[in-house]
Amino acid sequence: MTARALMFMGTGSDVGKSLIVAGLCRAFANRGLRVAPFKPQNMSNNAAVTADGGEIGRAQALQARAARREPVTAMNPVLLKPERETGSQVVVRGRRVASMSARDYFSKRQTFMPDVLAAFSELAGKNDLVLVEGAGSASEVNLRETDIANFGFARAAGVPVVLIGDIHRGGVIASLIGTFAVIDPEDAELVAATLINKFHGDPSLFDDGRKLIAGWTGQPCLGPIPHFDRAHRLPAEDVLGLETFGAAGGETVIAVPRLERIANFDDLDPLKREPGARLVIVQPGQPIPREARLVILPGSKATRADLAFMRAQGWDIDIAAHVRASGHVLGICGGYQMLGRTVADPGGLESASGVSEGLGLLDVQTVLGPQKQLRPENAIDAISGLPLAGYHMHMGTTSGPDTARPFAHVAGEAEGARGPSGRVMGTYLHGLFASDAFRRDFLARLGIATDPLLDFEADIDATLDALAAHIETHLDLDALLAMAREPVIA
Repeated sequence: MTARALMFMGTGSDVGKSLIVAGLCRAFANRGLRVAPFKPQNMSNNAAVTADGGEIGRAQALQARAARREPVTAMNPVLLKPERETGSQVVVRGRRVASMSARDYFSKRQTFMPDVLAAFSELAGKNDLVLVEGAGSASEVNLRETDIANFGFARAAGVPVVLIGDIHRGGVIASLIGTFAVIDPEDAELVAATLINKFHGDPSLFDDGRKLIAGWTGQPCLGPIPHFDRAHRLPAEDVLGLETFGAAGGETVIAVPRLERIANFDDLDPLKREPGARLVIVQPGQPIPREARLVILPGSKATRADLAFMRAQGWDIDIAAHVRASGHVLGICGGYQMLGRTVADPGGLESASGVSEGLGLLDVQTVLGPQKQLRPENAIDAISGLPLAGYHMHMGTTSGPDTARPFAHVAGEAEGARGPSGRVMGTYLHGLFASDAFRRDFLARLGIATDPLLDFEADIDATLDALAAHIETHLDLDALLAMAREPVIA
């Protein structure tokens, strides 16, 4: 094992750990280092397909891209994908191994530590630097005994820690010092520095605060890092990102019902960059806007449960009225399954076994099965003949008469379905709107103005470069590199 490693934990969720690691991945890669991101355990329904045929959290895929590396399952060996309020699908090394209640998972998660350490060792043996991201809050001492995501991993692998606090929330001094006060002293010894993130205003005004934190903790306080204004251009991992998915934009409304178990909502990111589109996330309790030109039913981690949720909101009625008024509907993955006549789960994979009535807008039916399809795809749009790139990430098969009018073709085979009018469409292809020519043509057919110069993927890379420059301006990267050390797995 030759790599050095450094871990970034937070005083709470959403303090900017993922973004900082992504920026550092690009900054150190720019210095010629072979860098790999790593997150022992993640919880997210926004996932990405990996080069080795599995799935990991979207944030780790973005960090891999920042490091100019292909994403692999070792970068996020344990992924939890919430299926219901108290339970999740457990994905280990990219493959689903079980569905567990939160209580069962917490009682058994230590059994996954060997998988975590093996994945970490794999990355450490092939890289110069591994940047590790913790999960949630580092101060959840009530969960420390079986922890594999924060200090449990750091102690087992002998990795030093930088503890991040979010000043934008307020109380950052108390949150950093308080973390030291409640964690185990042996865990506290692993903390090499603290870091202030998301600062607004004159950074020199916090000089006394940095000194106070350093005096209480006995470790240097780095930063502050000012708020990065372009962060909204990068894919969000947490569903909290939908809270700031504002409706500002163009004249033509594209409405997206916010399903309770929405998944892979970064499919929508390219649409909010187009000048003619006004992307509206329809919150529970709100009607689907009557002026919407297009309704997109997004991916779901539990299709039958979200069908019931949709009906409880009255969105099924709104969508039926939208179609009668000559509106367009696109279902992606779980949303595609909902558009059909029935969704059957004979094995009880998502919840209790049974059959749910779909929206009946496509003449297809879906049967959920245990084999999960995980692969990147190159497709051809069936209408325009334009190429598009995406990926499949779903369980189940969909069949029926409307598949004779496919949405696209993959390797010469029909993919997805269209209704007789062509206004109701379904596809399993995630990520389709990142293909610029296809996106422009698709929106043009709906009369939605587009930016002919927008290169979505190039903009992601440019934003990562800007993030790296932003972090390097406000952090001493040489000091951070000096804190990293070769891990010693117990």
